[in-house]
Amino acid sequence: MLRFFRNISGDKAIWGVVALLALFSFLPVYSASSNLVYVVGNGTTIGHLIKHALLLILGFGIIYGIHSVPTHFFKGLSIIAMPVVLILLVYTLAQGATIDGANASRWIRLPFVGFTFQTSNLAAVVLMIYVARYLTKIKDKTIRFSESILPLWLPVFLILILILPANFSTAAILFFMVLVLCFLGGYPIKYLLGIVGSGILALTLFILVAKAAPDLFSNRVDTWENRITSFLNGEDTEADYQIEKAKIAIATGGLVGNGAGKSVMKNFLPQSSSDFIYAIIIEEYGLLGGFVLMFFYLLLLFRIVVVANGNETVFGKLVVVGVGIPIVFQALINMAVAVELFPVTGQTLPLISSGGTSTWMTCLAIGVVLSASRKANKAEDKTMLDGENPLEILSGQL
Repeated sequence: MLRFFRNISGDKAIWGVVALLALFSFLPVYSASSNLVYVVGNGTTIGHLIKHALLLILGFGIIYGIHSVPTHFFKGLSIIAMPVVLILLVYTLAQGATIDGANASRWIRLPFVGFTFQTSNLAAVVLMIYVARYLTKIKDKTIRFSESILPLWLPVFLILILILPANFSTAAILFFMVLVLCFLGGYPIKYLLGIVGSGILALTLFILVAKAAPDLFSNRVDTWENRITSFLNGEDTEADYQIEKAKIAIATGGLVGNGAGKSVMKNFLPQSSSDFIYAIIIEEYGLLGGFVLMFFYLLLLFRIVVVANGNETVFGKLVVVGVGIPIVFQALINMAVAVELFPVTGQTLPLISSGGTSTWMTCLAIGVVLSASRKANKAEDKTMLDGENPLEILSGQL
């Protein structure tokens, strides 16, 4: 064990924030799992807690293993992983079955272990590393749009097209983060505007095709439409039911909450241990608890920016931004959904919500950030000694 801690390197603040979030997650997951046990009739609360613990242990194993890999190795690994990811996405989308009543075009079941794996989460991490690699390659070169179509935008749109039919929110977030990363990487804005227009056109075409042949996509377009309509008009739908229960939980929590394990709405909120766990946290720990949790995610964002700013290589800067910021972005979206600032998206709360794939892929991304931070620490120390601002705008640095 002592040898394990001696071999830990990288940004200690990120290690600390991630560990605190993981430790805290046991409380709301154990509390909210009673919904799965007594309402759904699935397992026992101790069983869900043990499963969550095993997932986190494996997740921290991923962090430890990945953070030991030199950052530049991820360039080649992203090229190797890209065709694997595409094959997994095609296989996942082609299943057309259900797992425990859910649309299986998002998940595949891992053999022997009994866990399900959401391939789009892996695809998101691999794609961001791949884009960072490409932007590093063309740095300080004259960029022609025609030359970037095959090596950059073809893989991006292939992955987005394969994710979109079953998971619009993940595809939209991934598309947005790719655009942000390309902007920071110096890709011309006029070309990015063209890509945005192409994306909107492709989405419109997809919706028209799905409306004309709804059986092709398991009515996911209708689900998106119902969620947006519910958000805008307050109509009585399943999504509206979840939001209403979440708001009741938040209102019941008040300033300091009802106490650990004393949530009532967890028994009525269908996704109380995953998508809407933030509402349960506020009900049990109050607005203060909710703000403290948000503070830790923002602290994680701050340290990610510091690590990116302090890295000496262009690829290190870009890959930290590409895989690190989406973690915090996803957390803020999850919180916004719980308080009805956004329509229901199905995004979990990173490191807090139950669920294996989200935890593992978040840990994978954190491992990459920590790998980059091992060299960034030296550069950051030099920056502080020189009196420079560690929050200097990343686009200017790149």
